[in-house]
Amino acid sequence: MTSRLEGHGVRLGAVGLLTLATLVGTGAAHAGAATRALPAGCSGTAPIKCHYAVSPGNYDVTVSIGGGATAAETDMWVEARRLMLPATKTAAGAAATYSFTVNVRQPEGQPTGQGGTGNAGLDIRFAGTNPQVSAVSVKPATQPLVAYLAGDSTVCDQPAAPYTGWGQMITPAVGPGASIANYADSGESSGSFLRNSALFPALLPKVKANDAVFIQFGHNDKQTSASAFRSNLTSMITQVRAKGGVPVLVTPPVRRQFNGSRLTPTALHVNGLGVNLPAEMRSVGTAQNVPVIDLTTKSKTLVESLGPSASAQLFLRSSVDGVTDNTHFSQYGATQIGALVLRSIREQRLPLAAYLR
Repeated sequence: MTSRLEGHGVRLGAVGLLTLATLVGTGAAHAGAATRALPAGCSGTAPIKCHYAVSPGNYDVTVSIGGGATAAETDMWVEARRLMLPATKTAAGAAATYSFTVNVRQPEGQPTGQGGTGNAGLDIRFAGTNPQVSAVSVKPATQPLVAYLAGDSTVCDQPAAPYTGWGQMITPAVGPGASIANYADSGESSGSFLRNSALFPALLPKVKANDAVFIQFGHNDKQTSASAFRSNLTSMITQVRAKGGVPVLVTPPVRRQFNGSRLTPTALHVNGLGVNLPAEMRSVGTAQNVPVIDLTTKSKTLVESLGPSASAQLFLRSSVDGVTDNTHFSQYGATQIGALVLRSIREQRLPLAAYLR
C-alpha cells in the first residue's frame, strides 16, 4: 500500500513515512561543523517551521530534538499555538525523541475561523533558545482515543498571544495514542455552540465509542435561563452518548473579580438572571449520571489563595501582556487552569487518564 506525505513539495512513496525520519542531512550541504540540515518539510532557524500537506484527521508525530554541535533548548507547538513539548534542553551532540498524536483540523485554531484560518495540513513550530530538530515522522494514527473540547474562549486554541485557552496547554500531558480535538470557540454560549454548524454539529459525527467530550459553558450564558441551560447541556449529553462517547461536564473557571478577599457572584458565574450556572451544571451531572469536573470551585480556591494582587498573573496584565483582562488567561494562567483539569481527569479516572504522561 502506497502512502503519501508532502512537505514543501516533498512526496514520500511506499517507504515514505518511515523514511521521513531518516531524511536528516540529505537535503542540504553542511556550511560548517555546527550547521545541520533540517528534516524534509522544515525551514528556518529560530523558529524552525515545518509543514506537511495532510488531510484533516489524527496523526502520530515523532520528533527528535537536539543532535547539533551545540547545546539547545527547544519547545514544540502545532497548528494554532497548541503546545506539545515545553522548553526542553539537550546537550551538545545529544538528541531526545518524543511522540504525540496530533489532531489536524481546517480551519486551525477556532472552528469558526476567528483570528484566521491557518494553513491546510499540519504545521509544526520549534522555538526556544537555539532550537534544534533532527528528525520528524508523521503518519496517520490508527483509532486513537480522541478527547473533544466543547467550550468558549477560555478553552479554545487562541491563535494570537497573549490570549491562551487551557485547551491548548493540556496537550503536553497527553501521550501517544490519544489526541485533543479542540472545538471550543470564542464568544459561544451553550445554546450558540449547540446550533452553530461549525461547532457541535461538526464535532458530533466524529465521536466514536469511548471518546470523551468535555463540555464547558457559562461565561457567555449571561442571560440564559436555568431551564434553557439545563436543556442545552442535556441535549449535548444525550447526543454524545448516542454516539458511544463519554460526556464530561466542566464548570467554568472563575473570573478575577474580587470584593475584598473573596470573589464576587459574577466571578462565580451567577448570571444576569440570577442563575448559578455552575450549580445548574452540577445538578445536570447528577441527574444524567455524568462526570463533572468542578473547575469553578477548583479555580476559585486557586485564585482566592493568591489574592487580588498575585492572582493577576493568571490573567492578562497591561504591564506584561499589553492588555488588562480578568476573564482570559495568560499562557501561565492557562497552564495552571489546565493542570486543574488534568488532575480531575486522573482523580476521576476518565477515559483520557490512561494516556496522561
